[in-house]
Amino acid sequence: MGAPPPTRAADWALTRPRRRSLAALAALAALLAVGGTVAYDLDTPDPAPADASADAFSAERAYQNVQAIATRPHPAGSPANDQVRAHVETVLRGLGLETTVQDTVAEEAGQLSGAAAGATLARVRNVVARLPGTDPTGKVFLVAHYDSVQSGPGGNDDAAGTSTILEVARALTAGPRPRNDVVFVLTDAEEACLCGASAFAADHPLAADGGVVLNLEARGSTGPVIMFETSRDNAKLVDVFGRAAPHPVGTSFAVEIYRALPNDTDFTAFLDRAGFVGLNSAYIDGGAIYHTPLDTPAAMDWSSLQQHGDNALGLAREFGRTDLTALRSGHDATYFPVPGGLVRYPSWLVLPLALAALVAVAALGWLARRRGRTTYGRLAAGFGLALVPIVAAPLAAQLLWAGITAVRPGYAELLDPYRPTWYRLAVVALAAAILVAWYALTRRRVGAAALAIGGLVWLAVLGVVLALLVPGGAYLTTLPALAGVAAGLVALRTRIDGPWPVVAVTLAGAVAVVILLPVVVLLFPALGMAMGGVAALFAVLLGLAALPVVDLLHPEAGGQRGMVAARARRAGALPAVAAGLAAAVFAGVGLSVDRFDAAHPVPTHLMYALDAGTGQARWLSRETAPQPWTDGYVDGVTEVGDFPGLGDAELRGGPAQAANVPAPKLEVLADSGSGSGGQRTLRVRLTPQRPVRLATLHVDGATVVESATVNGRRIDGGRPADGAQWGFGIVFHAPPAEGIEITLVLAAGSRPTTLRAMDASDGLDTIPGFRPRPPGVGVVGSHSSEMLAVARTYPL
Repeated sequence: MGAPPPTRAADWALTRPRRRSLAALAALAALLAVGGTVAYDLDTPDPAPADASADAFSAERAYQNVQAIATRPHPAGSPANDQVRAHVETVLRGLGLETTVQDTVAEEAGQLSGAAAGATLARVRNVVARLPGTDPTGKVFLVAHYDSVQSGPGGNDDAAGTSTILEVARALTAGPRPRNDVVFVLTDAEEACLCGASAFAADHPLAADGGVVLNLEARGSTGPVIMFETSRDNAKLVDVFGRAAPHPVGTSFAVEIYRALPNDTDFTAFLDRAGFVGLNSAYIDGGAIYHTPLDTPAAMDWSSLQQHGDNALGLAREFGRTDLTALRSGHDATYFPVPGGLVRYPSWLVLPLALAALVAVAALGWLARRRGRTTYGRLAAGFGLALVPIVAAPLAAQLLWAGITAVRPGYAELLDPYRPTWYRLAVVALAAAILVAWYALTRRRVGAAALAIGGLVWLAVLGVVLALLVPGGAYLTTLPALAGVAAGLVALRTRIDGPWPVVAVTLAGAVAVVILLPVVVLLFPALGMAMGGVAALFAVLLGLAALPVVDLLHPEAGGQRGMVAARARRAGALPAVAAGLAAAVFAGVGLSVDRFDAAHPVPTHLMYALDAGTGQARWLSRETAPQPWTDGYVDGVTEVGDFPGLGDAELRGGPAQAANVPAPKLEVLADSGSGSGGQRTLRVRLTPQRPVRLATLHVDGATVVESATVNGRRIDGGRPADGAQWGFGIVFHAPPAEGIEITLVLAAGSRPTTLRAMDASDGLDTIPGFRPRPPGVGVVGSHSSEMLAVARTYPL
């Protein structure tokens, strides 16, 4: 392949150097302006003051409830949890709403955490208030959880959602009553097991007929509120969201990804029940404080709270006056944010559009060859070479983060760095360096047209793949590919030295920026820097879609020889070198400014486990590469099969002194060995002898449990895994002081049987040998951080 003709080296661009430079500057300025508009549109609104209109949402008013809720950790069953519940009840009753507390035992929604083949349950106390509608067609449920993890006060997770609902309730009662009932559901034990939402959805009379659920969450401290999950067949719900939410940020791609992940919120419990539809929203940036002691009210971004409230209030009012019987559409919508709103179209268009893009790109390649702009050989080369940045940029981003975590190992235990902006810029700059370097090295030999069309082919191919596998994400590549084809057709049908090719490619680049830039921006906080390669991939796809604009910035080298050509090639490499240096500088600045200190401590994980029967105690940690502070307690990997309630087979461990902490008491209330089929029925009471957060009971691995009843709730039995020391188990969160009554129906021949009881509290300060963390050493966001577990074996 030789060099392309001199007058066609810069396809779809101006050929005269001066006009080319002006065109490049104009196109770049236009794309920067579009990118700035997109970024501005994703920004959060200014918080409204306390003296805002009575029927409006005020972040300052809501924040007063945040301060009351998140004074200290308040996990389910704790005295602090009781105080938060009392506050929530007082506020709702003060608004004149019908307010009750649902006090019951519920089973976890769709998971088996810590219970092996058994079940996870909790005693929950949900606060439920109703604003009756004037002529209801159904119910609108505003849902958030008022409990927190044991390791932090939950200033954002989920005091943000709870305080938003309280302020929305106040604003709704200040205005005209809605047509439909609005039910405010503040759930308990979400952090433990989603049991509060499960109890409400399954057993509460107000939930019997289903309705529209608006779940409010937070997984961080700042950033835009993203509507990241919907029920199936969401087209009409999304239409309401686009119209009624004042700041609609959401993408069908996020919904598809979240559906594939094992993550759950209270929203899961409603989706598991027939009759419920709805939307799930959260702000997710600032994830370093998630589930840690740093999740305080002071860490909250009031602007994020304002967006939560504005959207929740707007949606509550719109669903409050909508005929709720007509919300099922029979299909999902594809949707994404654009400045000023939300674009949406039906899912049945996804595959036809993707196939049309693929055909259109093929036609463009044929037409470019026919017009003499390229050859089939160059097109094939352009297609193959375009795969290089698609693969190289994500790989380089992951290697960059591996290098950064090697310098700062504490990042491995964080969802995201405390100050991630510099690292995010480094990933984007690295992706740009790879793309521009690749283009500078291949352009002269292959030609601009072939490389641009090759990039469009990959966009179109990915669009078809996404349409088949992840339909809600197909728009990300299908629409930029179609825009690129349209620009190419304009370029091929007009004078190459005229202005219209520049206008066309700039518009196509703007389409790519509008569609792909929000995804790049939102993927960083959603996935964290540990998966920064995903954001790098979409940054490169954005670059490929805007390749003709990139070409405008490239010095004209086609047909030049000798020193002039060499100088042009060197000049073409300068942007790549500059971007690479920028990536290195950004990473260096990130390491410089994001140091661990007392305000931003390195996260550590530590537990204490005592076998009250043998008197043996151990320190345990889930850190894969223990920090120096943790290293003072653990000295290697240890098996923890004798603590099945922890849910792990192996952890880091080290010897510890036995503390004077009582084990849970197990009483046999009845033992019948002559049931039908030779079954054995065993009824026991498990009673903690100290205030605890959870209690567990596991049956030995040789025993098969046919069924069980826990405090009156029947659950299916289970068979142990082959060779397991312990099999069927019960995990019970927030156990009542009087204990838990458990009836086990054991398979024939299950005598003798051994039971393993465990309970767990929080706080290690009273354990002998524990040294408080120094400044700069913090607690990792984990449901088992600072856990004090005591277990005992009971042969029966």
